[in-house]
Amino acid sequence: MNERVKKLTAEAAKLSPEERSELIEGILTTFNAANPEIDAHWLVEAQDRLQAYKRGEMAAYDMDDVLAKHLRRLDSK
Repeated sequence: MNERVKKLTAEAAKLSPEERSELIEGILTTFNAANPEIDAHWLVEAQDRLQAYKRGEMAAYDMDDVLAKHLRRLDSK
């Protein structure tokens, strides 16, 4: 850990648990910062998938069934 990070960590330790939680949330959001270009591509993709579903070209699966299937797979390993 470099000195800058050590200093920041020491300062964060002085915060209340609620403030540290907010700080962590703020830091985590920087990893998922919005990218308008990527967001625009995902919007087009989502719209295309919805239209394909409505045309009957794409099936829909119940989320609980999908998760159960994959959890069974993980349990068998």
